[in-house]
Amino acid sequence: MSRGEEPAGGQARSAPSAASRFCDAIDGINEWLGLAWGYAILIVTVAVIYEVIARTTFDSPTMWSNETVIYVSAVAYLLGGAYAHQHNRHVRIDLIYERLSARNRLRIDLFTSLFFFLYVGALVYVGGLMAWDSISQGETTGTPWNPLIWPVKLAIPVAGVLLVFQGVANLLRESGYAERKA
Repeated sequence: MSRGEEPAGGQARSAPSAASRFCDAIDGINEWLGLAWGYAILIVTVAVIYEVIARTTFDSPTMWSNETVIYVSAVAYLLGGAYAHQHNRHVRIDLIYERLSARNRLRIDLFTSLFFFLYVGALVYVGGLMAWDSISQGETTGTPWNPLIWPVKLAIPVAGVLLVFQGVANLLRESGYAERKA
């Protein structure tokens, strides 16, 4: 069907609003990052298996495996936060929440969003300071392997920004300013 034609049923389909397009873009970014970093856990699994085999079978432990596991897991955890928020996978007391009317759920969501945005704002600000210091110093871990630590610290404010955008997208959808996903 070309643009402007009416779909079956006689109702014209309107173009998505700017808010809906914003929400879809944020959802797409967080979906992609969440899945990509979810698959990065395979790197963690391989590093752990390699370390166990090297240590137990060949009595030859690695210098890099432990830090690789910690840092890849940390970045996956951080960048997966917005993905979890997009899919409403963060902790909530559903026993009470689900029994409320849609209007009261929206009120609770708006109220708790204040705390969410305060927390995430602090995460972006403090994480940004930490990342900036780490980048400007060329900070490393100080271990025998001694990898750069700033990529992990940079993931903190990046994750915070993704959470802010996902929080805004969720609120726009919950409050009716953007279309809900099917």
